[in-house]
Amino acid sequence: TRAPGGDDDGSGVVHLLAIARAIYRRKVTFPIDVELVAFAGEEQGLLGSYAYAKQLYDDGVDIMLQIQADMLAYHDSDEPMQLGLPQSIGSPVAGELLANISAIYVPELTVGTTEACCSDHQSFWMHGFTSTQVFERAGGIIDPKYHNSGDLSNRTNYDLEQVHAIAKVTVGQIFPSQQSSD
Repeated sequence: TRAPGGDDDGSGVVHLLAIARAIYRRKVTFPIDVELVAFAGEEQGLLGSYAYAKQLYDDGVDIMLQIQADMLAYHDSDEPMQLGLPQSIGSPVAGELLANISAIYVPELTVGTTEACCSDHQSFWMHGFTSTQVFERAGGIIDPKYHNSGDLSNRTNYDLEQVHAIAKVTVGQIFPSQQSSD
């Protein structure tokens, strides 16, 4: 099936690139390494993320937190903007951290758990790293264009405001420790 990936996972990549642009434009530096990484092969069995997480594990790299952004833009017009956090696969403490950040900085998001699973955060979680996922909805997947040819960004209910709100939550956990360059 042809699936262009406007939401799955173009919206996650948009989220990642927007964060990278904000860091660059504000000349933000961090006292620790912060990596923004996109993976290929998720639908084929977490190929890219598994290889990377395994390499980090084998090299003994210490990862404070890994957050996967997958499918962030679909927003049913009858529902509030939402942030879904993993119900099962992922580190509960990481989900709690993001829920608390959302409550403080992005209260317009309704936060809950999602049954959507098995995205790239799973590769890190399986290797013992603290990891979670941010997702477009608490509850199940309701995007009618999920995994089909209609998964485009120029369609009804593709909501970049929701992507922006979720990005604020994601960066909220790294920016408190940042220092701006003069």
